[in-house]
Order: sequence, then structure tokens, then C-alpha cells
Amino acid sequence: MLRLETIICTFSVLSVVTRAEFKARNCSEVREACIAKGFGFSHVPHQEIPGTHLRVCLQGNTCCTEEMEDRFGQQSKQDFENLIDEMSHTLRSTFVSRHKRFDEFFLELLENTERSLNDMFMRTYGKPYMQNAEVFENLFAELKRYYTGGNVNLEEMLNDFWSRLLERMFTLLNSQYVITEDYLECISKYTDQLKPFGDVPRKLKAQVTRAFIAARTFVQGLSVGREVAQRVSKVSSTPACIRAVTKMLYCPFCQSMPGVKPCKNYCLNVMKGCLANQADLDPEWNQYIDAMLLVAQRLEGPFNIESVMEPIDVKISEAIMNMQDNSAQVSYRVFQGCGQPKPAGITRSARGVSDVFNARFRPYSPEERPTTAAGTSLDRLVVDIKEKLKDFKKFWSNLPEAMCVEDRVTAGNASEEECWNGHTKGRYFPEVQKDGLTNQVNNPEVGVDITRPDTLIRQQIMALRVMTNKLKNAYNGNDIYFQDSSDEGSGSGSGSGCTEVCPTYMDGTAATEIPVVRADRSGPVDNSAPLCAPSVALPTMLALSALALQRQWR
Repeated sequence: MLRLETIICTFSVLSVVTRAEFKARNCSEVREACIAKGFGFSHVPHQEIPGTHLRVCLQGNTCCTEEMEDRFGQQSKQDFENLIDEMSHTLRSTFVSRHKRFDEFFLELLENTERSLNDMFMRTYGKPYMQNAEVFENLFAELKRYYTGGNVNLEEMLNDFWSRLLERMFTLLNSQYVITEDYLECISKYTDQLKPFGDVPRKLKAQVTRAFIAARTFVQGLSVGREVAQRVSKVSSTPACIRAVTKMLYCPFCQSMPGVKPCKNYCLNVMKGCLANQADLDPEWNQYIDAMLLVAQRLEGPFNIESVMEPIDVKISEAIMNMQDNSAQVSYRVFQGCGQPKPAGITRSARGVSDVFNARFRPYSPEERPTTAAGTSLDRLVVDIKEKLKDFKKFWSNLPEAMCVEDRVTAGNASEEECWNGHTKGRYFPEVQKDGLTNQVNNPEVGVDITRPDTLIRQQIMALRVMTNKLKNAYNGNDIYFQDSSDEGSGSGSGSGCTEVCPTYMDGTAATEIPVVRADRSGPVDNSAPLCAPSVALPTMLALSALALQRQWR
């Protein structure tokens, strides 16, 4: 009798245990969570089943079928890509919008400046300007071509502009003579020596070259940043990464714990493994951001293209006034160097200088100049982009931390014992790995082949490196685009960044400073040394300067 009671008691206990275990293995909560997430599974077990069919999640008793695990894997890939897209959206949209804004500003500034000059010169100079307007149209066309990426040597282009302007002005000022094309060619060789426009060309050349180099390079920098951000944020995930994300986000479903979120350190190791190549972009990215900020400082200060272009009509008008004031001396020196041109007919010569200019070439009125600058200001644009750029430093290495924030993916630091650690609910013990590909050799969550860097990421690293070099040169007023692409190998670039004489450097040591050759402005040229015979010293010195600069930037 006692033995029978013992048997009945034992069966009663086993019955209670069996009912408790059955309750623990119920999968109804998993079914509800799957429906809430939009999964349309054909079958979700009512209770746990053997998990020998599973390839990612634990193979013990499970609430997941093979179909469920496969669908979880597909969803994990989409979730991971969506998360990267979400985290990089501000970065990408900022580069897209700011590139568009700066580009439109600079182009509109050029258009408004050209329109302002045309309006002012039409009122001030009238017919003489209309007859020679193509000289100024070509100037702005070349400036626009340079800005939009054309291989234009700004210094040579500006020198050519002043030479053409001298030819047109000389012809108008000496209408009593027949000025042939050959004679004009002789005149154009001595623009620098004659200095008919005073010091305006030298100052304007330094200002325009530095400002345009900075503006073009900065917009190119924004374009490169935009392309890098868009491409890197779309890098495809590896199968090992997707397996790890699936295990982190959806294997809790299989363990009948759909509401348990991953531990933060667990999430960090998964993301650092998945984003190892992106993290390697960070050193070059940070240098690129620093270089962009340097050029932005130039745009605010001495290389401000807005402050250079807005008064350019006034400065060119000032140069024309200088030419008019010194016309007799300039003409005399040209006659000494290029010979006396033939007199024109009686009708043309009788008009004289006063008839052509006194009624036309009158002093400008600065207060009459139209408003330009496209309704905004460069300073405001630069202040805005500088703040944005500073926020984007270390973006790629900070991405895992940003993705593993509480409420987005993980349970947060406050629930270290109540989070999913990849196996069950409990504390996650492995150490968090450092950033970058080589540091993932022992990543406990993601299998990473550290010997095979992502090709696309390496291409973006090189693109950033090249752009950073261009930005650093632009900061110093140098245009390496022209230097690199010059067929003649002059290496002179567009703008040296120096307003006075600059020393050149060879192999890191200061070379002998090249003396500056200045034309004698005190009187007429000696007949024994006519202007038509160019000095040999000046081209030689310029060639030496070019070679020195070319070696410096190699």
C-alpha cells in the first residue's frame, strides 16, 4: 500500500513538471510577434520542436521552422541596410544639398557680376564698350569654364585678357593711325613692361586666382564627399555579417524570447565586424574634413570670391582710367619699341582722342552699381557648412555606436542581465573589439577575412586622399589640377598664393630668390634697345621659377 502511494505521488509530481515544461515551450508569443512584424509565415509551431534543421540559430528545441529562419535572414539583410541608410541619411543629404547650394551660388555670382559689369560699362563707356564687349565676354566665359572644371590656366588667361584690352584701348586712343594685326602682336608682348593699367592687373590676378582656386576646389570637395558618402553607405553586406545580424535580432524568436533585445556590447561586436571596412575609411575621411575646413576659412577671409568678384567692374574701370591718363606716355613708348604706325585718312584722324573718349570715358559711379551675390552671402553659406563638417568627423568609426543605441536595436546598458547575448538572456562577457579591419581577427560574432579589404572602400580612400591633397594646395593658393594636366609641364599652376615675391624650394632647401625684373617707367625706351626685342632674362627666370615649383609639388 505504501509503495502504491509512492508511485501515485511520483506521477503527480511528474505531471506538474510536465505541465510547467509544456507552458515554457509554448510558441504563441512568437507567433504574435511575427504577425506584429508583418511576417506571413505559412506555419509557426504551437510549441517548440527539435531544431536540427536550423543553420544560424541554436539547434536545441526551437519555435522556428526552416522557412522562418530563412525569412529572418532575408529580413536581417534588409534591416541592416535600412539601418545604415537611416544613420547616413543626414550625412548624404547634407553633402548633396550643400554642394548644390554652393555651386548655384558661385555660378549665379559669376552671372550677376558679368551683368553688373555690362550694365555699368554700357552707361559709362557706351559705344566703345559695345564695340569691344567680346573681350569682357571672353573673360567671364573662361572664368566659368575654369570653375566648371575646364583646364584653364587662370594666370595666362588673365594676362591674355589685359593684352587684348591693351590692344583695343591702344587702337581707340590712336585712331589717327592704322594699327595692323602685326603691330598689335608687337604691343601685346609688352603689357607687363608698359604697365598701362597701373597695378590693377597684378593685384586682381592674385585675388582672382586664389579666390577661384579655393571656390572650385571647395565645390569639388563637396562633390567628392557626396559621392563617397553615397557609395560607402551602399556597400553590400557579407554573408557572415548577415548571419551575425540574424542571430542577434531574430534568434531570440526561436528561443521563445521575441521581446528580448540584444546586449549593447554584443551589438557593438556585430556592427564592428560588419562595418570593419567602413571604419578604415575614417583616417582619410577625417583628414579630408580638416582640409575642407581649412579651405572654408579661406573662403571667409582672403580668398572670398564674393568680395573679389562684386567690385571687379570697378577695378577694371579703374584700370581703364589709368590707361587713359597715361595714354600719351604709353603710346610714345610703344612707338619707340614697335615703330611709328602709318597715319590714317583725314576723316579718321581728325576725330582725335578727345572726340572718342572725353564724352564716353568718364569716371565711374560706384553707388550706381547693381546689387549682386544671388540674394545671400558666401559668409553665411560657409558658417553653415563648417558646423556641418565638424559634426561629420569620425563618422564612420562612430557608426557602430550610433547603430547600437538603446531603443533602436539594443536593450541598453541598464539591462545587462536582461538582454540577448547570442545564446540566451543574460550578461554578454566577450570584450568589445577595436575599430577597423585588422582588429576583427578575433571578433567573436562575425567571421571577417582581414586579408581581403573591400575594393570599393579602398577606391574611396584613394579618392579622399587625392581630394585632400588638392584642398591643401588650394589653401595655399595653388592649383595642382592645372599642374598635373599641363602638356608643357610648366608646373606654374594658377595662383601661387603669394602677393609679393615668393621664395622657391628645391629638395626642401630654399633656392636663391629670383630677382624681379621691372620695366623702366621713368621715361622713353632707349633707341638702342627697342621694345620689339624681348629681354632674354625674363623668360629664362620664369622658366626657372616654373621648374622649381614643379619639383616642389611632385
